Amino acid sequence: MALHITGEQAADALLSDDAFALLTGMLLDQQVTMESAFAGPEKVRTRIGSIDPETIAGYDPEAFVEVFKQTPAVHRFPGSMAGRVQALASAIVDDWGGEASALWTQGEPSGAEVLARLKALPGFGDQKAKIFLALLGKQCGLTAPGWREAAGSYGDEGAFRSVADIVDPESLAKVRATKQAAKAAAKAAKTS
Repeated sequence: MALHITGEQAADALLSDDAFALLTGMLLDQQVTMESAFAGPEKVRTRIGSIDPETIAGYDPEAFVEVFKQTPAVHRFPGSMAGRVQALASAIVDDWGGEASALWTQGEPSGAEVLARLKALPGFGDQKAKIFLALLGKQCGLTAPGWREAAGSYGDEGAFRSVADIVDPESLAKVRATKQAAKAAAKAAKTS
C-alpha cells in the first residue's frame, strides 16, 4: 500500500508503512486540513525519534504537549490532541499488545467487528471509525467480510467523501468539493 494523502513524501511513506501512524493521522483529522492531520505522525516521529505506541504512551505528558507545540505545530489544539494521541497509544499497548494493525487482523474479524474495535478507541466516534474502516478497505487491502456495509456511505465505490478516497491530487479535489457541498447543504438546511 502506498498512500498519497499529505503531499509530503516522508509523511505519506510513514502512513503507508506504519499502522499506528495511520491511526494517529485519523485521530488528528479534526478541525485541521486532512493533509495537516495526516502529516502529524511524521512530525512526531521526527521530533521524538519514534512513532511507536509504547514510546508515546510512556512519554512525559507535558513534554509531549511541547512536541505538539513546536513549529510547525502538529495540531492547532496541541494540548488536547497530544493527550488524545497518548490515550490512543496507551489503548494500543494495553489492548492490542502495541500492534495497531491487530485491530483489523487479529482473529480474522468481520467489517462490523473492525468497526466496533475502532469505535472502542479513545477519540474515535462512529463517523471517524467508519472513515478509517473505509480507508483500510479501499487503500490498505482489508478484506474483512462486510467492511463496505459497516463503513456505510464511506465504503461506497467512487464516493469521494473522505480521506479513504484520496489517491492523488485530483481525488483530493473531488473530496474537497464533496465536503464543501455537504457543508453548504447543512448551512442551507439550518437557515430554512
